[in-house]
Amino acid sequence: MTKSELIELLARKQSHLSYKDVENAAKVMIEQMSQSLSGGDRIEIRGFGSFSLHFRPPRVGRNPKTGDAVTLPGKFVPHFKPGKELRERVNASIENDDPRPTARIAEPA
Repeated sequence: MTKSELIELLARKQSHLSYKDVENAAKVMIEQMSQSLSGGDRIEIRGFGSFSLHFRPPRVGRNPKTGDAVTLPGKFVPHFKPGKELRERVNASIENDDPRPTARIAEPA
């Protein structure tokens, strides 16, 4: 589901709000979450999951064209950990003979 699909769905379910109001609310929420993560804060949405930062230590990688060793610096990357309710809901859909819930899984080329 894309951001625009989510906004469209929310606008349909909240008919008392205009599409523009729903769009602005979604943008503000996403921007606030981005700012919080950028500041090193952890975000927890009960029943859904939590967002945090994980540190990837420096390492030696390879230039794919030349094969030369390249030193890559350490960095922080966003991490999502699903909550218990979300994990149970996803696993319940798999147990009901639906091995691929509505997620779009890319097929190998």
